Amino acid sequence: MRVFVTGATGFIGQAVVKELIGAGHQVTGLARSDKAAERLAKLGAKAHAGSLHEPETLSAGAAGADGVIHLAFIHGPGDIPLGRRLGVILGGSPFGIVGRFGTAITAADRRAIDALAEALKGSGRPLVTVFGTMGMAEGRTATEDDEPDPRSPGWMRSQTEADVKAWAERGVRATVVRLAPSVHGDGDHGLVPRLIAVARKRKSAGYVGDGANRWSAVHCLDAAVLLRLALEDGQAGACYHGVAEEGIRFRQIAEVIGRRLNTAAVSMTSKEAALRFSWLAPFTAYDNPASSQLTQERLGWRPTHPGLLADLDREV
Repeated sequence: MRVFVTGATGFIGQAVVKELIGAGHQVTGLARSDKAAERLAKLGAKAHAGSLHEPETLSAGAAGADGVIHLAFIHGPGDIPLGRRLGVILGGSPFGIVGRFGTAITAADRRAIDALAEALKGSGRPLVTVFGTMGMAEGRTATEDDEPDPRSPGWMRSQTEADVKAWAERGVRATVVRLAPSVHGDGDHGLVPRLIAVARKRKSAGYVGDGANRWSAVHCLDAAVLLRLALEDGQAGACYHGVAEEGIRFRQIAEVIGRRLNTAAVSMTSKEAALRFSWLAPFTAYDNPASSQLTQERLGWRPTHPGLLADLDREV
């Protein structure tokens, strides 16, 4: 299969590219720079010039493929073109900047998905998209059949799940893969490395209250296998969970980080967490267990790589 991958040079993307090539697929990755193109060539993939902010390049990449895996996402203001960034900053009250950035990022993701799906419409070709279990309701084990919760800290990104499922009714084999908040492994630069950086700076690893809230986790290489399976065998409109460990107490994560940094793991209030973690604070206190039982049954996926705590506590 000829597969077009956005976000192909990222942490998860590189693992996906290697997994696809290892399974015999031909991969073309979206590249917004010569450096990205060179990185793809080293992985054994072709490069397709473009970006999330150029929908026509996404459509062209998808049109020439037998299937698409969409991993790219705007993670911060620096990923937004300068003109649009200034529009967000100057477009209202300073207190509303975060909300306006969230709206801009969600809109860009929706445009990207629509551009990719439009090129696949009516063909039955697969479009695999990625969201997060952090968009689910708090305090209960989320399943693949549950809908995102507007009160969750991950709601911003999960808003476009419905758009993906709508494309499944227009002749696209569109699927949703929700990944755990910690996708870990060599090269990880997601939420847990941010926690480590804060702990190193503050000389303690923090958790909120008793730290009993839970995060799910999955190893990057296991996530890559799941994304390949969703591409090959996923059902139109289906949702799958990239979760190997259903719920790890946040305090356990902080304790391992503290031990590795030779510092203490400390409890803090919600206000203290907001000062310490900034935008990450709501995630650090969120109770977000999730199950992948249905995914394993429906796709035959079996995670085999080390868990998060073991991965954090290993010698490197």
